[in-house]
Amino acid sequence: MSDHQDATVCSKVEVQVTHSDKAGFITPKEVERLLHEANLYPVGQLMDSINGIQIEDELKKNPFVKGVTCYKTPGGKASIIVEQRLPVMRILPENQNSFYIDEQGKAMETHHYNSDLVVATGKMDSAFIQNKLVFLGLYIHNNKFWNDQITQIHVHPNQHVDLVTRVGGNILIHFGTLDSIPRKFNNLKAFYDKVMPEVGWNTYREISLEYNNQIVCKRR
Repeated sequence: MSDHQDATVCSKVEVQVTHSDKAGFITPKEVERLLHEANLYPVGQLMDSINGIQIEDELKKNPFVKGVTCYKTPGGKASIIVEQRLPVMRILPENQNSFYIDEQGKAMETHHYNSDLVVATGKMDSAFIQNKLVFLGLYIHNNKFWNDQITQIHVHPNQHVDLVTRVGGNILIHFGTLDSIPRKFNNLKAFYDKVMPEVGWNTYREISLEYNNQIVCKRR
């Protein structure tokens, strides 16, 4: 093995953040800032002295980073691929600080970040969030129509849920328990498509999905 040391100096860093088209908290500029603060920014360093594992470990400390791959390429360039944790919902529990949850229902610290996601309020514990609420959040987050429609989820002490909509004068939807989520949304969508155009969006103030195979409404 040669003892020759590569005298090439890193002249460029390329940072790629996955899922950057979705709601996220980490950007290439944020990655560069974190590396500068840790004195690990590669530009200006000898290529042989750049420790990819150290860079990966440093970036993984960020609560919004799920995984990191760092590698060097010929010509004095370092590439960093950051897989970010995607928030699906913001949680504002009673008498507690707010936080975000990711696709697995795990808490994500908010720090100075902000994102336009559906907000869940009310009384809830971590078990309910991870085993029940996250699936409602994922369904809304992954469906463009409902993601545009639903602004708030409120959890009652009995773990029944209400939804607040963006249109129709903030219609309150009594979703009930978090079972049969796709069926309930399919029923609501059919109601929106067939009934609402006939009666008008400001006719009802409450819609209940708590009963099997029927929708019960209250007029304003």
